[in-house]
Amino acid sequence: MAAHIKLITFVGELRKSIRNLALILALLTLVVFFLSPQLLQFVQQHLANKLYFFSVAGPFLAHVKLSLFAALYALMPWFATVLWRAMGKPFGVGPGQLFFFIFFTCLLFYVGTIFCYFITLPFGIKFLLGFGSEELKPVISIGKFVNFVTIFILAFGTIFELPIFMVFSAKVGVFSRTFFEKNRRYALLLIAILSALLTPTPDIVNMLLMGGPLYLLYESGIVILKVLRFKPADSSSPQA
Repeated sequence: MAAHIKLITFVGELRKSIRNLALILALLTLVVFFLSPQLLQFVQQHLANKLYFFSVAGPFLAHVKLSLFAALYALMPWFATVLWRAMGKPFGVGPGQLFFFIFFTCLLFYVGTIFCYFITLPFGIKFLLGFGSEELKPVISIGKFVNFVTIFILAFGTIFELPIFMVFSAKVGVFSRTFFEKNRRYALLLIAILSALLTPTPDIVNMLLMGGPLYLLYESGIVILKVLRFKPADSSSPQA
């Protein structure tokens, strides 16, 4: 199957579920909005400072963003199912293999977000606020804080998917384990660039907090491929 036909098949499968996904996402965001004050208290646990707003619509928009984030977080298994079904059809991935990819995509995503919330995020906030002094007091807006937390958490959940996509690329014959092993230096460079782009602040500490785990995930992907022992023959028979 030619590459462009695979792409058309993927987009076609994806479009079948986009409307339903958007509708459910909007409805769930509306439901969560009424619980957003309690949700804000939960995400604010790592911040001892009070939050402020500098525009009339500031608090409302911040609660909408937080509600949308919570809805996306809750619907992650559905998003993963839609994505992998769309990717699996053009590459001939069987139902059993699809379950494997969907399950571990959700698992890695939630592990990444939990790791961020309980380990990386508190350290990052403490480090950044540590530059305050008697003359330099932090005044944090609710909008900036919600953006910082949600982007940071979602970014970590996304990058933790690296091993599963490495396995998928090897399974369908796009990249082999040898390719990943030979291109470690380029992977390290790309990880540094992604860390700079995905972290909400450009400081080196937040980049390392994201880049370090991402490189470890890259190496773990290589180890997983060694265990699974994918061979070049998989490219011709992806369902083997």
